[in-house]
Amino acid sequence: MKQNQSSTTAEGMALVRAIESSRPAGQRICYDPVARSLINGFSYTMSKLVIDSGIYARISQGALEFITARERYIDDYLKACLSEGLDQVVILGAGFDTRAYRIPGIEKTRVFEIDHPATQEVKLKKLKKVIAPLPDHVTFIPVDFNTQTLGERLPASGYDEHGKTLFIWQGVTMYLTAEGVDSTLAFIANHAGPGSAVIFDYFYNEFLRDTSRPEVKRLRRTMQVIGEEHIFGIDEGQLEPFLTRRGFRDVRNADAEELKRLYFTGPNARRVIAAGAAIASARVNK
Repeated sequence: MKQNQSSTTAEGMALVRAIESSRPAGQRICYDPVARSLINGFSYTMSKLVIDSGIYARISQGALEFITARERYIDDYLKACLSEGLDQVVILGAGFDTRAYRIPGIEKTRVFEIDHPATQEVKLKKLKKVIAPLPDHVTFIPVDFNTQTLGERLPASGYDEHGKTLFIWQGVTMYLTAEGVDSTLAFIANHAGPGSAVIFDYFYNEFLRDTSRPEVKRLRRTMQVIGEEHIFGIDEGQLEPFLTRRGFRDVRNADAEELKRLYFTGPNARRVIAAGAAIASARVNK
């Protein structure tokens, strides 16, 4: 993301959620009733035409399906954690995430939305037009990771490191260095209460490095244009040792095959979901 510019991908993900949410209830994978109000009407109309026509699927087959399944899977994980009891939810790189405003029961927790100041400013302006006043259970924390750290900003904003917390880290790890990923995981492992958990998505290194694949070439070109380069990945099959070494247990990996099994049934059975990425979840080893 360019300095002082709102994240293009943040708006793009809200756009995908809004379009998926417009499908009939029995056909949509995820449902976000807030997303439509966060995006430009012209962008929505034109993008919906491209997606509904099948043009986008021919260009990047299965990409939208992974995005919508990721949204649904993290929604479901959050709901499961809430049912077990949570004190806090921390949304890292929140972008245009709307879970704090649409997931039942989340209002009983403290929610911390962390993001770059430029993106957060744009989101707040849009939110205030549709949700007024903004709910008291949400705290917005602008963080410029070029000059600030999570360890500084989160505790200073009321975060309780002894509380049972879920960290949602969606669509972020691939843009970070390995050191940046390790730093965030170390904070979670060392500054969250017993029973705390993290859920995040990531690319397989094998996918990112395989420049012979047309979809990888297209992805790289797209990210270069918007200034958001993919950097980080984890070797396929190595998630559990990767997270275990960093202080986590009960590691789960939801790959394309698992997401297909969970969500792409009935009228969605023919929809293809892209491989090459997965969703990780784990508990803090305390």
